[in-house]
Amino acid sequence: MTVLARAHEVTRRYGQVLALDRLSLDIGAGELVGLLGPNGAGKSTLINLFAGLRRPTSGTVELFGGSPLDPVMRRGIGVTPQETGLPESLRVKEIVDFVSAHFRERAGRKELLARFGLDDLAGRQVGGLSGGQRRRLAVALAFAGRPRLVFLDEPTTGLDVEARHALWDGIRSFHEDGGTVLLTSHYLEEIEALAQRVVVIGSGRVLADDTVRAVRDLVGVRRVSLVAGDLPELPGVLGSERVDGRTTLVTTDPDRLVVELVRSGTPFSGLEIRPTTLEEAFLALTTKESAHV
Repeated sequence: MTVLARAHEVTRRYGQVLALDRLSLDIGAGELVGLLGPNGAGKSTLINLFAGLRRPTSGTVELFGGSPLDPVMRRGIGVTPQETGLPESLRVKEIVDFVSAHFRERAGRKELLARFGLDDLAGRQVGGLSGGQRRRLAVALAFAGRPRLVFLDEPTTGLDVEARHALWDGIRSFHEDGGTVLLTSHYLEEIEALAQRVVVIGSGRVLADDTVRAVRDLVGVRRVSLVAGDLPELPGVLGSERVDGRTTLVTTDPDRLVVELVRSGTPFSGLEIRPTTLEEAFLALTTKESAHV
């Protein structure tokens, strides 16, 4: 696999704050990678390094085999940061044309707007757009120069469900055409819906790097759900909740838990055991890392 972006043993400090701690990560051609981590984990810092907006304190960052600080290398990327500012007096089509004019190869305006469900807004001034519409436009602009690699930092923040799904379709379309994407998100279902590979970072380090299923399995947590009255103390329970008479137990050893439950003689019904969601895996990984630190 051709590596398009690489961070090797990268450390980045902001004064006394350690944002990235000897982090290494490769992004290969054709991948759609989901980057997960709590606030302050270093996700945005990593994207800024790849995009040439920041320099590492130590370590190396490469983009298309060269330096992200080289404008020639940066022509092949598209970026949507967490926060963007667009001229409010310009119309949507004018902004698309302006951004596209900076690239030798460019997406057609109609094609770009259609991909992200903005067709009907071409003649609208940015100042008259809703926050969600502005966000969709900001994401669309990342694809204006027909990039090989796109970095999307929290791309669907503030969008309703319908608009979010429209953006997902646009991102999938780009990826199916051979494009490469690295995206961060706080919507964990978004990563599950889009990403083939999941990278979890915490405290500036990579905690997990694998498929969605493998990240869940790595944590080894299962959810045991049942209907019962008061339960005895059971082994390996990491957490529990009770909703509408149904109790859910989070455990690393569901078999042992069920055996001990039967031995206790506690009556129960409706037993279900299922894998963790990505959110549960993510929380478990970052909790483990915090405890280790």
